[in-house]
Amino acid sequence: MNVRLGPWSIRLAPRSFAVTLLLLLIACAVAVAAISTGEFTVPVPDILAALTGDGTPVAELIVNKLRAPRVVTGLLVGAAFGLSGAIFQSLTRNPLGSPDFIGFTAGASTGGILTVIAGGSAATIAGGALAGCVITAVLVYGLSFRRGVQGYRLVLVGIGANALLLAANSYLLTRANIYDAATAAAWLTGSLSGRGWDHAVPVALALALLLPLCAYVARPLRMIEMGDDAAKAMGIRVEAVRAAAIVAGVLLCGVATAAAGPVAFVALASPQLARRLTRSPGVTLASSALMGAVLLTASDLVAQRLLAPVQLPVGVVTAAIGGAYLAFLLRKDRY
Repeated sequence: MNVRLGPWSIRLAPRSFAVTLLLLLIACAVAVAAISTGEFTVPVPDILAALTGDGTPVAELIVNKLRAPRVVTGLLVGAAFGLSGAIFQSLTRNPLGSPDFIGFTAGASTGGILTVIAGGSAATIAGGALAGCVITAVLVYGLSFRRGVQGYRLVLVGIGANALLLAANSYLLTRANIYDAATAAAWLTGSLSGRGWDHAVPVALALALLLPLCAYVARPLRMIEMGDDAAKAMGIRVEAVRAAAIVAGVLLCGVATAAAGPVAFVALASPQLARRLTRSPGVTLASSALMGAVLLTASDLVAQRLLAPVQLPVGVVTAAIGGAYLAFLLRKDRY
């Protein structure tokens, strides 16, 4: 189905459009449920009143100061992880080609641990995580480059870098004092606890800046999935598109990790779940982003309510879900 907007034309697959719309509605429903439920239940009309500034002081405190920032951060971080995973799975043409496996999340973790050990604040820890992710990506890209970057080479180099960085992270934790090690270990699990608007705003700005770039490379990435030679024959500047996609994917992963820590498996599972729902021949960016938002926000809701009043870090829940999904993926596709 083609939709014309003046001189532009957009091709919409009916099933993909329906799934994307459904995921958007589910994300909204999960967000409302997360804001409404808890030790103090806030009815939906009171939520709307609090968001518009017409609610009671108690409702405005709970909604605007405590729950809404956490939920919005979860939605944005999940979308960034899902989008990043979709980009790298498309680039590598491999369902395991996500930042969790090719070293970028581990690099962000290294940067975060180093700043924790150095006594950094929350802002410097976030900056260290972003810097670690970017430096790791530059090194992996450089080591993978040989007359261009092939997907399998990027995956292999990334897996090697991931193993080295995980070893480095373990070493750093053993050398840190007990308080810094405990702080770093808690951050490494991934959590949305205590997240405020100051965490959500940077991720929102990053998404606003990078979404146009992702939209621009989406179609060429579909062509590159058919092979470099075929893409070049259709006039695609393969290396330029690949470099732009890597920049977008790395920054999305780094910003998301800086905001919530290295939440496991969201970037891995979201694109594949979205692909199976849409039945698309390639990875779809919009549905992957929304799937990531739904997956992370729903996991955080489970983490808060499963053992209430004890709250689990959201990374524990996503790791359990992702581990089960990975086992299913390996069994189904027989890697």
